[in-house]
Amino acid sequence: MKKVIVILAIIALVAFSGCVEQPETIEEGTTEDGATGHETTGEDVAITHLRIGYQPSTHQIAHMIAMENGWWKSDLAEFGVTEVSDYQFASGPPEMTAMMGGHLDIAYVGTAPPITAIAQGLKAKIVAGVQTQGSDLVLRPEVNYTSPSDLIGLKIATFPSGSIQDTVFRKFLTDNDVAIEDVEIVPMGPADAIAAISTDAVDCVFLPHPGPAVIELAGDGRSVVTSGEMWPGHACCCLVVSDELIENNPEMVKQIIRTHIRATAYLNENQNESSQIFADKIGYDIDVVKHSFETWDGEWITDPHLELDDALEYATVLYELGYIEEPLTAEDLFDTSFYDEVSGE
Repeated sequence: MKKVIVILAIIALVAFSGCVEQPETIEEGTTEDGATGHETTGEDVAITHLRIGYQPSTHQIAHMIAMENGWWKSDLAEFGVTEVSDYQFASGPPEMTAMMGGHLDIAYVGTAPPITAIAQGLKAKIVAGVQTQGSDLVLRPEVNYTSPSDLIGLKIATFPSGSIQDTVFRKFLTDNDVAIEDVEIVPMGPADAIAAISTDAVDCVFLPHPGPAVIELAGDGRSVVTSGEMWPGHACCCLVVSDELIENNPEMVKQIIRTHIRATAYLNENQNESSQIFADKIGYDIDVVKHSFETWDGEWITDPHLELDDALEYATVLYELGYIEEPLTAEDLFDTSFYDEVSGE
């Protein structure tokens, strides 16, 4: 029975990997009827259509709870928002490409991709935390593993350059004296990586949940190292808001954070209901989601201060990897003032 469940989950993963919204297919600021979602009224920009980016990971269930319960639309109605659309991305780098193109107003995304994007000119800030840890290194059952040196010569699939998984994994290798060039790292989204390990096209994968749970239930691999063991307590996902919203609609930004806090509290207090929301939204069997909840090492949070130090370290790692030209500061990456005000209410 478990094998059938997992096969269905993999089919769902393959399906959504083919229908992920790509930046060029999202028309900037347009609703379904062609009306602009960002209208100039005097000096302010009235936003009637809010566009949210997210990924099909249990890391970002808070967004799905707010979306499926209608909280985004109802909570933001007082600011003139009449439509809320969300767009799914396989990983953080293409999501940030869409935001740089002006196609997203807010994004649930790993903390590393916004660093590269901001270094390249993205006008946005991290305003809240979303989640920590929560990814696993999963090896095929027959591949021996006793230490990181056993990874030398292996073919390993993970998210693209500049993602949380790519950044954490490369740091894990160098921290353990394994030369990056001695490991073949292949960039893949979750569906492709799960399919690759199931067909022995790669030796292992490093993926966020629920990917590791899907692979384990199928009998195609075993988790050997969690991301929390690689980098204890590391920041993973965060909530990014465009500078346009911050500058022109600060009260709306506060409400976005309130709604995120509300959804995260619901998630932490109602995990059975939350797992069903995720299963329905992404197309998983509920047993796969529950297994992911039981086996991951992640934690859902809201406080951006908990991610600040790690984000600065990510910036240093990304600089050392040559992904950005210079390390960025906390002021470059964060605006915690909205969260501080909201959390003090």
